[in-house]
Amino acid sequence: MNHPRSLSPKVALSALVIPTAFASPLFAAQDPAAQEKLQAIQKAQAADKQKLAQYTWQETEAISIKGQDKDSRVYQVRIGPDGQQQKTEIVEDAEVSDPRHQGRLEKHLAKDKSQEYKEYGQQISALAKQYTTPNPDLLTKAAQQGKVSIQSSNGIANLVIKDYLKPGDSVTMMIDDQTHSPVSVQIKSYLSDQKDAVNISAEFGKLPDGLSHVVNATIQGVSKQLTINDQNANYKKL
Repeated sequence: MNHPRSLSPKVALSALVIPTAFASPLFAAQDPAAQEKLQAIQKAQAADKQKLAQYTWQETEAISIKGQDKDSRVYQVRIGPDGQQQKTEIVEDAEVSDPRHQGRLEKHLAKDKSQEYKEYGQQISALAKQYTTPNPDLLTKAAQQGKVSIQSSNGIANLVIKDYLKPGDSVTMMIDDQTHSPVSVQIKSYLSDQKDAVNISAEFGKLPDGLSHVVNATIQGVSKQLTINDQNANYKKL
């Protein structure tokens, strides 16, 4: 049975890059097995980051409140010059020409409530993107503070990062030991107050060229019982 190994504050400053997900710093030199494993992940994920920038894809976003479907939208997505996702909503011509067109959220909720839920949905979606976009600086900081650990079992490396983006949050990523690619991720975070919890989960898949990408993600805003389900598909090279 393997036991978690906590990172030393003397961790090397280099950090692996995981596209649309996370990075994880290399382990201290005195742990060569862990270092070798993380170096392999680093190489695979650095290649994925380069490949992802060459693609555009479609994201289907579905919003539900208290378990009831309220709205759905489709976006065209690509990586912008700043390394972050850029989304453009795909709207049918008939919807553009019809001034009476309303989203399902507006139809199901009073105007003030609709705006409140819209803003809340945008906030938790933006928060999720902060976690699912690489940020080596945050990972380096977490490593230096000894807040990253790893545990391997049955061919899967379990990376756990504490205080990744906010104090008290946690990121748990499952990595395939053979391909060194992410399998899934679980995140526990919050908005401005820890009482306003946001739970994020995502699963990964591979394209024929080996690119690992987020297949689907679920974002749960606990306080308002609002859930966003994202499905990513139709990847095409630019």
